[in-house]
Amino acid sequence: MTDPFDAWRLVGDLQVTLDVDVLIGAFPDRDGPAGDPAAVAATLGAHRIATGAAANLRAALFDMRSGNDEMLATGAPFVPVAVADLRDPIGAARELERVAERGARAVRLFPDEQGVEAGFPSVRHVAKKAVALGLTVLTGGDVRRFWRPFAGLGATVVFLDTHFYHLGDFIVAALDEPGFHTSTRLLNSPDALETVAAHVGADRLLYGSRAPHYEPLVPLLRLATGGLDAEQVAAVAGGTARRLLG
Repeated sequence: MTDPFDAWRLVGDLQVTLDVDVLIGAFPDRDGPAGDPAAVAATLGAHRIATGAAANLRAALFDMRSGNDEMLATGAPFVPVAVADLRDPIGAARELERVAERGARAVRLFPDEQGVEAGFPSVRHVAKKAVALGLTVLTGGDVRRFWRPFAGLGATVVFLDTHFYHLGDFIVAALDEPGFHTSTRLLNSPDALETVAAHVGADRLLYGSRAPHYEPLVPLLRLATGGLDAEQVAAVAGGTARRLLG
């Protein structure tokens, strides 16, 4: 009888120092795991993830200001990420000023959850404000459309939903935009990470899990068993995220 598959044996001693895609709270229309800070911290710890760049779902879905205040007050093991509500571009710009004054280094956008399309003026407006304030942008949405509002601004952006089916589009956009980066969450094809590294550099890749709403082990396994060298793996596993988020 053969031994059962042991994913953790393949992961080996890989540890993530900063996960760029973590959520606090719950989606009211979805069944899912507990999203309170203690439960999320336990999920990260169980997957050898030291720190998570975390955004608050209340800020994304209901009340931008109170949700951001809750996230900014949450301690370790989280790096707090502010949220801008793209449905209220004027209020979102004011909110970015407020959270930047409180020390936020990044803003997260939820276009799909907020029903906002890439061509809406609000996205470009918020993108310009984030750049003016020196904020790194973490954004959901299809990279084939959502690259455009950030083009030509000198923006630092991490596209959180880049799928390996759309990897070519990310790469050709990133060739022209040195501030474009991608999460590894959905880059699970046999050569996705290596393809990005070969064309635009491994420093454009950031480990992301969307814990606790997705399985952190899958991108861990892909990173640990791929063809990147040790220095590149360290950059993906948190080195680049720490540089971008401070």
